Amino acid sequence: MKIKDLLVGVALGFAAGYAVKEACAAKSVSPEKALKQVKENVSHRIPISGSWIHMNPEHYEKNELDYNVYRGGLSSTASGETKQMDFVVDAKTGTILELEKQ
Repeated sequence: MKIKDLLVGVALGFAAGYAVKEACAAKSVSPEKALKQVKENVSHRIPISGSWIHMNPEHYEKNELDYNVYRGGLSSTASGETKQMDFVVDAKTGTILELEKQ
């Protein structure tokens, strides 16, 4: 019986380890979720009247670091004037890497 208990324990250990590995694996943020996060982070500073995002991630290098990113833009209308802003968001975390007025 002890060998059976040992084998069950080992099997459960491997199964738990695999489940944790899969749960911790780096998954990308969806472009929709990334756009939503950008809008939430910026909306308290500027009124957003429109937005867009590229659906396919692309390679981006900043400060000698490589990222997979989504590119997108926001438009804001204040006092009858429309302003455009472009952004770059890390596809893995949803962190804004760059935000520029045009």
